[in-house]
Amino acid sequence: MTARRGRGDGGLHWDAARQRWIVTVTLGYDTRGKRVTRKASGRTKGEAKKKLTEILRDHEDGLTVASGGYTVADAVRNWLEFGLRGRDEQTVATLTSLANNHVIPILGARQLRELSADDVDRWLEDEAGQLSTRSLEALRSILKRSITRAQARDKVKRNVVLLCEIPKGRPGRPSKALTLEQAEEVLAADDGTSMRAYVVVSLLTGARTEEMRGLRWDHVVAYDETRQAWIRVTEEGWGHKRFALYVWRSVRASGDTKTKKSRRSLALPKRAAEALRGLWSACPAESRGSGLVFCTATGEELDKDTVRRAFRKVLAGTSLDPARWTPRELRHSFVSLLADASVPIEKISRLVGHADTTTTETVYRFQIRPVIQDGATAMDEIFPGDNDDEPGPG
Repeated sequence: MTARRGRGDGGLHWDAARQRWIVTVTLGYDTRGKRVTRKASGRTKGEAKKKLTEILRDHEDGLTVASGGYTVADAVRNWLEFGLRGRDEQTVATLTSLANNHVIPILGARQLRELSADDVDRWLEDEAGQLSTRSLEALRSILKRSITRAQARDKVKRNVVLLCEIPKGRPGRPSKALTLEQAEEVLAADDGTSMRAYVVVSLLTGARTEEMRGLRWDHVVAYDETRQAWIRVTEEGWGHKRFALYVWRSVRASGDTKTKKSRRSLALPKRAAEALRGLWSACPAESRGSGLVFCTATGEELDKDTVRRAFRKVLAGTSLDPARWTPRELRHSFVSLLADASVPIEKISRLVGHADTTTTETVYRFQIRPVIQDGATAMDEIFPGDNDDEPGPG
C-alpha cells in the first residue's frame, strides 16, 4: 500500500480529463482566514513532483509566487490601470498605445513566470526593425515596471527584463533648426491669431512647448524703475522698457516644469515683449479670465495637436514647408541661433533650463556648431600650417 504523504508535503493526483498529474499544497492562511493553496501540473508524476518541490522551496525562501495563469498581459494591464496615477494625460496615452500595440500582442499570452530573458531579447530585437531607440527604451521600461509591480505582489520571483539590453533602433527623425534668414521670415509671418505671438516668444526665449502652453499672464513681469522691482503686467501695465517671463510651470499633471533647473526667469527680447503687448491688447476679457497667455477663444488650455496645427498655419505664409516643421523646433532654432552668435554653451544651457551642458550638447548636438569649430580655430592660430592660403573644404 502506498504511504500517505506527510502533512505540509502537498497532494498528488491524476486528472483524467486533463491527462496530467496535479499537485496541490497549502501554504497557510490569508488575513481573512482563507486557505492559501498553490497548484501545478506535469505530464509525468516526476515532473509534477519537481514543481511541487519548487513551490515548497520558494515558500520557505519567502518567494511565494502566484499559481500559473498570470500572464504578461495581466501584469501590463495592471500597471497601466494602477501604476500611472498622477501622470500627464498625454504620457498615459502614449504608454498605453505602446503597450497595446507592441507589448501585449507579442508577449501578452506568455505566462509571466515562464517569461525568460531570451524571450525579451528576441522581442526587442524584432521591434528594433520598426521603432527608434527611444521607443525601444519606452517599451523596455513598460515591461520592466509591469513586472516589478507584479513581483511586489508575489506574482513572479524575479524581473528578467533587468538582464536585457536595449538594441539600437531605427534612426529617429533628425532634428533641425531655422537659419537666420528663415527665422526672420517666420518672425515676420502673421496669420492674425495669437499663434503669431506664440511663435515669436517661443523662438526668442527657447521655452519648451509645454511651458508655453502653461504660461500665465501673472508670470509676465515688467521692471519698475521707481520701485526697483519686477511687477506683474496685469497690475502695472506695459508702460515700461524691460520685461521678463517667469518660466515656473508647464501643462504637466503636476503643473511643475520638467526639472528643477527648468524653473527659470528669462528677460524678454524687445520683439517678444511687443508681441505679448499686442496679444494682451487684443485678448478678449473672457480669455484673460483663465489667466493663460495662450488659450482657446473660451480661455481653455491648448493641447499639443491644436498648437501644431496653428503653427503650421503660420508657416503657410512663409516659403517653408509647414509639413516639415513642428513647434518644438523653435527651441532647437533658439539654441542654433545663439550658438551661431558664439554664445557659450554654459549660458545656452542655463537659458533652455538644462541641469548641465551635457544635456544641451547631447540633445542639440547638431545646433551647437561654433562650440565644435572653436577648438580647430584656436589650434590654427597656435600652430599655423604651411598651406594657410589654401581654401578649406566645401
